Amino acid sequence: MPRMLDVSDAVRAEIGDEEADRLLAGENAPGSYDCTSCRTPGDSEHERTSTVLFVGEETAVLAFAHAGCLPSQVVQVTEEQLQGAVRSIGGVGAQVAGGEPQGTVPEQAVLGVTSGLVLIEGELHPALVVEPTSPIVRPGTFGAGDDFLPLLIEQGFMPVTELAAVPPVLHGWSVLLAMGQLHAVLQPGPGGGPVAWWQAHQPLQVTDSWRAAANKHQQALMFAAPVGSIGRQPREDLLRESLDKAAANGKLVAAALPLAGT
Repeated sequence: MPRMLDVSDAVRAEIGDEEADRLLAGENAPGSYDCTSCRTPGDSEHERTSTVLFVGEETAVLAFAHAGCLPSQVVQVTEEQLQGAVRSIGGVGAQVAGGEPQGTVPEQAVLGVTSGLVLIEGELHPALVVEPTSPIVRPGTFGAGDDFLPLLIEQGFMPVTELAAVPPVLHGWSVLLAMGQLHAVLQPGPGGGPVAWWQAHQPLQVTDSWRAAANKHQQALMFAAPVGSIGRQPREDLLRESLDKAAANGKLVAAALPLAGT
């Protein structure tokens, strides 16, 4: 029985037309699966399902996701992450031969990313707090200044003086949540397609409540502050205190970023 599968051109190019056609015909696709993004059950016979190909240095794993959670796409991961994916996906994904990774993302500035739930207007929202480990200067310039916030404001992030309202959506940016973990923050690339603004060296674990809130709102709030403004807070109440203090000091910008694929 044919499946309600989406196979993107990028995935088809990696696995080949023959394998893609077999999937679409229902020969190799599972009926039921655990979504690689939200980790809840899906059924490719009755709901639109995306094929997501995780590509490592030597191998690749094909997984499945609700079309509303992720689009069909190729995700570059390290070989170690891929072996972890094989263990976590188990028999749900079909392992296929992989080739050389394409379009690998160049090294970005070192950014610390913390996830947590933030209460705004009486509702919990999933949040990512980004703080560099050192001052960020404008590309091509030298000096001891910190241009991190001005650079983000130029990209469309809004200055925040208090956490009283949900920041506006920044279109073109998104958060990639795959295999139930945070993989990247994406921004518009020169060619119009998404590129990684920040990419996890190892996927960032998020709590079940964070993932549930992200799936509910279909977005995550990203807050950014200069080095030394937030710190690595072990508890969400301490994280909120640091966010409030940074906002009051004029050292916080924010935006709402849709989940990739929405």
